[in-house]
This record gives sequence, structure tokens and C-alpha cells, in this order.
Amino acid sequence: MPMRDDTIVIFDTDCVLCSGAVGFLLRHEADTTIRFASSRTETGARLAEAHGLSAADLDLTFLMIRDDNALTRSDAALCLAGHLRRPWRWLRVLRVVPRPLRDAIYGVIARNRLRWFGQRDSCFLPPPAQAHRFLDRPGRL
Repeated sequence: MPMRDDTIVIFDTDCVLCSGAVGFLLRHEADTTIRFASSRTETGARLAEAHGLSAADLDLTFLMIRDDNALTRSDAALCLAGHLRRPWRWLRVLRVVPRPLRDAIYGVIARNRLRWFGQRDSCFLPPPAQAHRFLDRPGRL
């Protein structure tokens, strides 16, 4: 399934796991149309608020906006998996796991992510060749 130009991922740039996931997406995506925004920037916060999420909500999930629809938690992760190259896109098969169970596992990881994976001392900076895909680069406000 090809990506559309209107897919945006809003993520926590201070979290090692979250920033690592964005790096993983950049390395393994099937095409290069996903755009990104930090949950710590005005743009990220505004987009989240427009989809009913607060800054506190973004501490427990990331937000994927596609075709003006908001996806969070395991639904967002599995949707993004569908936009990766093989073999990573096969992770979509996990959609057969009931959402309450997927989201419970997601929640445990989200609540413990900073303790388990750490927090960055400085904001995530996109690779220079990919910087144009980041709506608000941290530190540019």
C-alpha cells in the first residue's frame, strides 16, 4: 500500500525508544512520504489537539494522522508497519491480536519507556537528508 503525502507521525523527541522508532521508519520505509512532528513543538501540539489529544496523552502514545484520521497506540504502530519494506511489513499480521490485548502491552511499554530505554539529553535531530520531512524541527521555534 503506497504512502500518501498526508501521513504525519507525531512523536516524543526526548524519548530514546520513540526517536529510535522514527530512525527505524526512516531506514526501512517503503517510500519517503511520511512527515514527522515533535510532540514538543507548537505544530505537533496543535495537530494533536485538533485530534483530541493533549500533551499528557502524547506522553503515553504517539499519534499518526492519515487522511485526517487519528490513530494511536497499537493501531498506529501496526498501520505504520504496513508502510515498511519486507520483512518488517509482515508485522501487520499482529492485527489479529485483539486490540485490548495489543493496547495493554503497548501501555506497559509506554509507561516504562523512559525508565527502560532512557531519555535523550538533547532533542532528536533528523538526518540532514531527511530534515525537509520534519514539520517543526525541535529548537527552531
